[in-house]
Amino acid sequence: MPFVETCRMEERVRMLSDYALGHWSVRDLCRRYGVSRDTFYAWRKRQMSGAPDWFVDRSHSTVSCPHRTPAGVADEVIALRQRFPHMGPRKLLALLQRQSVQTAWPAASTIGDILKRAGLVEVAKRRRRALDQSRPFTEATQANDEWSVDFKGWFRTRDQQRIDPLTISDSYSRFLIDVRIAPQTIEGVRPVFEEAFRTHGLPFAIRCDNGSPFGSHGAGGLTRLSTWWIKLGIEAHFIAPASPQENGRHERMHRTLKAQTSKPPADNAGQQQVRFDAFRQHYNEERPHEALGQRPPADLYRPVEPRAMPERLDDPWYDADHQVRRVRDSGEIKWKGGRLFVSEALAGELVGLSELENGDHVVRFCSRDIGLIGPDGRFRRFAPPRPPRPMRPQAAHTTE
Repeated sequence: MPFVETCRMEERVRMLSDYALGHWSVRDLCRRYGVSRDTFYAWRKRQMSGAPDWFVDRSHSTVSCPHRTPAGVADEVIALRQRFPHMGPRKLLALLQRQSVQTAWPAASTIGDILKRAGLVEVAKRRRRALDQSRPFTEATQANDEWSVDFKGWFRTRDQQRIDPLTISDSYSRFLIDVRIAPQTIEGVRPVFEEAFRTHGLPFAIRCDNGSPFGSHGAGGLTRLSTWWIKLGIEAHFIAPASPQENGRHERMHRTLKAQTSKPPADNAGQQQVRFDAFRQHYNEERPHEALGQRPPADLYRPVEPRAMPERLDDPWYDADHQVRRVRDSGEIKWKGGRLFVSEALAGELVGLSELENGDHVVRFCSRDIGLIGPDGRFRRFAPPRPPRPMRPQAAHTTE
């Protein structure tokens, strides 16, 4: 025969029924059922109230909560979230505080709870965070100190047209200079940069990866595009290969751009560009940025004496201790009665050759060293200059 199963409600009814028989005292019943005298009298009072469900557990939640967020404030939070579905609690709080300074808005954590209760938060699976191995950015202390540029991953519109979004942002203010659909070629992106330079002035440096059309495996990692940058007085900051974390600010912007403009994609390229333009305006002027103290990038993007783009470019100037050569269309220069291949990216440009004490000659374009000519007449190209990698700690060796 199986054991008899009971529940707390049945035990309460049985205890009060036994008490009604008059065979046991309160003390004996409390000892038998394992409850205190206060508990017995509490349930006795509930029974005497005449309620048909006196033996059922009641909710332990408070009847009222004096610090509960007012319904009107919660409605404003929900309405703002529905207007900006990609913004989290902290950014929503920054917008609300900007709209009404006098209102006592709830904390970001409370806003998160309000959104969860309204079903406006998707529960994401938590991942174990990898150790951060990124190296610090070159310090940008004001607008136009450094821009970041990259192509966001391509996708297709509904009419199956390929979209390659070229993105340019300011590293100091996170201001999104442009998001433009352009082919991944030098001829396709140069007009975009020309317009950006004329509108916002010349940056002092541009951070990019090593892929086409920005970088190459040639001398100094240069292409005709980065050669043009250097001739304009813009340093090309190439990140290490396969290290997108070195351009992490820009990559994080790509994540937001993808979520808000390409899921799902537009019907055609024209409509997709309209989405990019609207996103850029929203990102720069409305969207709070946590790294900027919840201010939008437009509040910080104030170039000090922006450098204007020149109408024509002069050849670079070299010191008197340099031998000057013009690179031919084939990428070769004249050297000791013969021809020496340097780089096709420098076709038509002047390079300077400076002799070292050991007899080698450094080949320079503007202020950048791009290679070395040895006594044997062979040219050895230089890789792009990059920040030194951090030293790995070496294991200690002990001897017995």
